Amino acid sequence: MRALIALHDRAFGALESTAPWLIPSLARLIFAGTLLIYYWNSALTKWGTGPFSPDMGAYIQILPRAFERAGFDPSALGPLATPIVLAGTWAEFILPALILAGLFTRLAALGMIGFVAVQTWVDIVGHGVAGDALGTWFDVNASSAIADQRAFWIFLLIVLVLRGAGPVSIDAFLARQRSADLTPASQPR
Repeated sequence: MRALIALHDRAFGALESTAPWLIPSLARLIFAGTLLIYYWNSALTKWGTGPFSPDMGAYIQILPRAFERAGFDPSALGPLATPIVLAGTWAEFILPALILAGLFTRLAALGMIGFVAVQTWVDIVGHGVAGDALGTWFDVNASSAIADQRAFWIFLLIVLVLRGAGPVSIDAFLARQRSADLTPASQPR
């Protein structure tokens, strides 16, 4: 039995030693494979004639109730509506791109957590998502769009906030450069 426990400890000890680089690298890969294109496509649906001119659909997606109250007229929304819509649209491009590149990854992942929280609030309050699509935890349905899927999205992003981008990233490259800059050069004697 001791031999079996020792084998277990050696095998999983070796596996555990890969965690510092494997976990954040896999988190970024899974983010890229599952959410990157989802968010970029979502942002593209909000562009009107260009990146600084939101489409009418952008107001419907981001400010649904206010846009309806304004008679579907963006100019009747007030001065903050267009900057809010543009910020949301650009966040869908920039934050995933930063995570993909591994640049300012912790901040970008934190920003994405906030984005998902706002997106969820808008879906529930603004678009009236309820019932099976809203879902609940600890039930037999593990595929609800809000309670189940977004919990996994948030968990994935929390991994990046806590662990960083991993070794194959711009963040890691910059950290190595800073470390080299701070290391005193060898002085000849």
